[in-house]
Amino acid sequence: MLDALPRISVPKIVSLTTHPVRIPFEDGGPGTGGTPSRWHMLDMVLVRVEDEEGNVGWGDAFAYFCLEAVDAAVRKMISPFVVGQAIDDIAAWNLSVQKKLHLFGRYGITIFALSGVDIALWDLAAKRAGLPLWKLLGATSNAERPAYASLVRYGSCDLIEQHCRRALDLGYRHIKLHEVDPAVIRRAREVIGADVPLMVDANCAWSVEDAVSLRKTFQECDVLWVEEPVFPPDDYDGMAVIEGEGIPVGAGENASTAFDFQRIISSVRYPQPSVSKVGGVSEFLKVVLACNAAGKVPMPHTPYFGPGYFATLSMLPLLPQVTLVECLFVDPEAWLVSTPMPIGGILSSGDAHGIGFEPDAEVLRRYRAS
Repeated sequence: MLDALPRISVPKIVSLTTHPVRIPFEDGGPGTGGTPSRWHMLDMVLVRVEDEEGNVGWGDAFAYFCLEAVDAAVRKMISPFVVGQAIDDIAAWNLSVQKKLHLFGRYGITIFALSGVDIALWDLAAKRAGLPLWKLLGATSNAERPAYASLVRYGSCDLIEQHCRRALDLGYRHIKLHEVDPAVIRRAREVIGADVPLMVDANCAWSVEDAVSLRKTFQECDVLWVEEPVFPPDDYDGMAVIEGEGIPVGAGENASTAFDFQRIISSVRYPQPSVSKVGGVSEFLKVVLACNAAGKVPMPHTPYFGPGYFATLSMLPLLPQVTLVECLFVDPEAWLVSTPMPIGGILSSGDAHGIGFEPDAEVLRRYRAS
């Protein structure tokens, strides 16, 4: 995909600005259990790049619980390699920045910041070409993929019943839990019935032994995959052991760069790249190609609603037909843009130029993080 793109002379980037926003949301639960503290805010660092001809691209650096640090990293660490540059090969630029910044961390906040800028550059490139991103990348037609409702952790059989029923009423036909209590997992399966695929995300709550001990629960509940089952999240050998016990594993939201994903792809059934954490569109596409070569199905990690979500949707035509797309099951106080939500449990890549994202200026102003 990347090697086949034409190289043309492009205008220089004249500005890079960040827009840190913090939008409250409701999820119908206590907001605790899988995060450092109560989670009730969507923290995002939006990245805006503009070239000398007035073209604009938008990106999204992952920032949950680390907004201030990610914002500073974009402005101080990545921006100097962008402003004043004519970037005609985004993947090569991305790799060059990784090399220059490797002393400060190959993963985490450094790569979150790089991801946001990379997404913005790809959005800009597609807009310059007057094409949807998927078409710029070589796909020939729009695409649809099933979405799954990514429920938060409720820790309650009553709440899991309520929200599973609500997800079904909204048209979802795939559901993911963030539960660790076997009784709650079993209750969810009872509620949704036998025909709706069910996934379980533990947010790295268990040891390998703990996860294996729950095999009966996973098998009796016909769990499609168990996501991020162990700590540390880069215990790929441990996840391979769990796979060897007949428990399909999904992993990758805590990984960065396609290089790191080589170990994930060889260890688990369902690699899960997150475009706003893995290194942007450039690294996401490399992961997809590696999954294709290994016969694995990428399942994108997308629990956000900014440019990262739009960029993921814009690459649906490049993903296998059986790929499922995550949709975070929360209700934000405001939307940055008219966000494409699943219709009948289905998401589409759309035909808008670039990634299809243009934020509401008033929402950016009102929810700007101080």
